Amino acid sequence: MYAAYAAILVSVYHRSNYLERSIYNEGDYERHALMERLTLMDNEDYYNQLRMGKDAFGRLVNILRGTSRLRNNAHNDVKEQVAKFLHIVGHNLRNGTMKFYFKCSSETISCHFHQVLRAIISLDDVFLKQPDGLKCPQEIKDNTKFWPYFKDCIGAIDGSDFRVKVLNDVVQRYRGRKYYPTQNVLVACSFDLKFTYVLPGWKGSASDSRILDNALVRDFDKLIVPQGNYW
Repeated sequence: MYAAYAAILVSVYHRSNYLERSIYNEGDYERHALMERLTLMDNEDYYNQLRMGKDAFGRLVNILRGTSRLRNNAHNDVKEQVAKFLHIVGHNLRNGTMKFYFKCSSETISCHFHQVLRAIISLDDVFLKQPDGLKCPQEIKDNTKFWPYFKDCIGAIDGSDFRVKVLNDVVQRYRGRKYYPTQNVLVACSFDLKFTYVLPGWKGSASDSRILDNALVRDFDKLIVPQGNYW
């Protein structure tokens, strides 16, 4: 009798493990198929899905993997992790939607999102290079409308409002030119349309001039204006 009970328990145990593995493997298979379809897409479809071209996506993945900022794990490689992140920020998707398409838990989606976010933030020293003003930008030299009048100009700066979600008791501080709460982010770019400086964190009610004044005198992450040049 006890042997029969033991046999039943063993059978149930193995069956439950088999079902769990089957579901798990099915999720792995569907994620793999999804990434395969992404690989076969053309550049326009890549941009529609990830808001990034195919070559740019490949370079970003290679940088994050090559610098060990992100690593493959047993079930999700770096390419899939980055694709999840870009899909979320590009389409403002929720974890529940991503869970349906990528066949993994909300915890996994959230974990990958924050891992990729931290990895990309850590690239600021790699991509955000402020100009030293030693050379006149080629875009100025090659344009008779700008040369020689703007030969000492090193780029353009402006403030941009980004929508944020904050607590109700501080929401008024974040309302400025928009009817919804925002952060006023100061951004500088070169004439070849590359970002060279970003200063986030200011409330939407802060004026552009106040943020610029702060950027010029900060002890850390200061906006640099080389001698004899201007923005």
